Amino acid sequence: MSRHGDELLRTAYLLLKDRQAAEEATMDAFVQAYRKIHQLKDPGKLRGWLLTIVANRCRMTIRTRSWRSLLPFAKMESMIEETEPGPEELLQAQWRNERLSEAVHKLDYPYREAIALYYYNELSVQEIAEQLRCNENTIKARLSRGRSKLRQLLEEKGDENESRT
Repeated sequence: MSRHGDELLRTAYLLLKDRQAAEEATMDAFVQAYRKIHQLKDPGKLRGWLLTIVANRCRMTIRTRSWRSLLPFAKMESMIEETEPGPEELLQAQWRNERLSEAVHKLDYPYREAIALYYYNELSVQEIAEQLRCNENTIKARLSRGRSKLRQLLEEKGDENESRT
């Protein structure tokens, strides 16, 4: 739990947009992993196995809830430890992270899932395809479309900010 807990929680948070639900999904994943640890054939793949369990728990949570019932999400920066740069750098990084976090949360679930696993968890396309039990080309398409939608969302947000000033 101490080795993989933070990473699993961040992944669940990115997928669910709700810290409480993310904590619940993470704990459920650890309980399930504990019960089924005998099914893990290669201990070197523990991280990927745990990420698969968390992603599946998040999918189940989303299926059982409507999007309207989700609570407003806390800012992602509070979950990420930062080094001690200067105040200006902190402000710029916080602003960029907030914009990116908001944009990622606006993506449809399949794109958000692919983006989270690829960029935040640094899994390869092949590893993501294995975990989600789908074709590698499907993952590549989701990543490409997700990046395009993110770019669109970030550009729209930039245009909104410029029109306000």
